[in-house]
Amino acid sequence: MIDPMKAESIVFGVAGACFGLIVGWILGTQQAPGRVVLPDAAPAAQAAPAGQTSVPAAVAPVVNEAQVTALRTIAEKDPANVQSRVQLGNLYFDSERYQEAIRWYDEAFKLNPKDINVSTDLGVCYYYTDQADRAVRQLEDSLRLDPRHSKSLLNLGIVKAFGKQDIAGAAAAWQQVIAIDANSQEGQAAQRALANLQAAHPGGTATPPPGTPAATQTPKPGGTTK
Repeated sequence: MIDPMKAESIVFGVAGACFGLIVGWILGTQQAPGRVVLPDAAPAAQAAPAGQTSVPAAVAPVVNEAQVTALRTIAEKDPANVQSRVQLGNLYFDSERYQEAIRWYDEAFKLNPKDINVSTDLGVCYYYTDQADRAVRQLEDSLRLDPRHSKSLLNLGIVKAFGKQDIAGAAAAWQQVIAIDANSQEGQAAQRALANLQAAHPGGTATPPPGTPAATQTPKPGGTTK
């Protein structure tokens, strides 16, 4: 029997041209016991330090083809099997093969349209494949399932900021995350986001709430929890 593998989070650095800042973010939603934190995961996109023309690209984990084959066999034999499709999506997500992850997450979500975690990870995959509008729509679907889902709100802010250049929309999403739980991992990331946003746009619409940490340094990237 194949053990469930669920993607919980992936942290990445984004070079925001409109902000001129690099920010580390939490992406992905699904939780499973037994996963090991990868604390030194490199950001997916990163600006080169002064005097350096390029930054070595992060090496994505290689997908386990044996697991893929076994899960595809299950999925093809049982068109109603949700879990095999979720696991296939997770394998491809973790190996950063987002277009392939989209297929399986989409099939899983159609079979179980109340799975907010699959919906949100699908939205993340759309963002990574340069489909910002679809990402926004999918994350909004997640929030219709649960308006207080912090990871969906945090991701929505990311997509609006970096995919749509919608600064006000991003700030509004991050402020909701903070209002839900300012001390959570998502709440702290949202506070850093708003602080960085304010630093890049002084006098703009995004004003960090009282107690927001100063944007003195980029949040350190973490890793996928497995």
